[in-house]
Amino acid sequence: MPPMMEIITAEQLMEYLGDYILETKPKEISEAQRLNYEQNMSDAMAVLHKLQTGLDVNVKFTGVRVFEYTPECIVFDLLDIPLYHGWLVDPQMHEIVKAVGNCSYNQLVEKIISCKQSENSELAGEGIVAEQFLNSTATQLTYHGLCELTSTVQEGELCVFFRNNHFSTMIKYKGQLYLLVTDQGFLTEEKVVWESLHNVDGDSNFCDSEFRLRPPSDPETVYRGQQDQIDQDYLMALSLQQEQQSQDLQWEQLPGISDLELAKKLQEEEDRRASQYYQEQEQEQAAAAAQAQAQQEAAEGDEANRGAAGAVGPAGGAGTAAGQAVASPGKQSSGGERKAKKEAKEKDKCVIL
Repeated sequence: MPPMMEIITAEQLMEYLGDYILETKPKEISEAQRLNYEQNMSDAMAVLHKLQTGLDVNVKFTGVRVFEYTPECIVFDLLDIPLYHGWLVDPQMHEIVKAVGNCSYNQLVEKIISCKQSENSELAGEGIVAEQFLNSTATQLTYHGLCELTSTVQEGELCVFFRNNHFSTMIKYKGQLYLLVTDQGFLTEEKVVWESLHNVDGDSNFCDSEFRLRPPSDPETVYRGQQDQIDQDYLMALSLQQEQQSQDLQWEQLPGISDLELAKKLQEEEDRRASQYYQEQEQEQAAAAAQAQAQQEAAEGDEANRGAAGAVGPAGGAGTAAGQAVASPGKQSSGGERKAKKEAKEKDKCVIL
């Protein structure tokens, strides 16, 4: 980037990354390697836009570099950026090791649900142990994982650290791990650049660009900004989850399903939407009818009042005017009953989709 640039848009950043992936394409490789690289490059480009909102990675609890291989991981491979996490099981805790096994996070959650429903006491016990492990390591970092990170990351290595459903830039300087400070609360803290990673509980030190200690000038403002950032991240994750759940059923989301089963599922979804649509339509029509009837009754009330006001004259005239005023609502009521019956008949009609 130009040396004087202080702000860059997400779109510009995506362009830089896309161009870099294209420029770093290896030249002297075999035909098979070229085809494989081009396929990886295509897969990476397809998920590159997700960098603005969040990539889906699935950790495994056996190593700091072990993730379930997904298209999202290809981005890190093509850019040659190491991806780490510290959510590891301590190998000395044999009961937890047995319960967790080689499962990824998603697989472990499924196993816990399955074990809870099992009548086998051994499986049920494993499910409880696995669930307790997830609950006790909710910060997604263990002391064993922190030790492994410190020994595995190379001195001066710039990498990405995954924790608490968040990506951070990480570096190792003089044997100590540091994370790049990006929380909203530090926006005005020009001297605070790095945060040390030496504790599972989040007790850390802040440093400047030369890794010299630099405590924040206003800790209260910083804490409030950090909490706002956590809230924003949570809302973003929740929004993405709801968006994913509301997407239409797709072929790739239904592996191994037959044409008939797919058709049934699609028809059920369509029936549900149609039913919801017609319920909303009926509610709107009922509300409109009630509003119209109220307006009509109000208008007739005004007419009756005008008729009563005109009764200050001869007795015969007053009787005629009053008679019309009384008879009119009766006729409207009859018409209203016919209208209601007609609407009821229309509602009973069968709708063919």
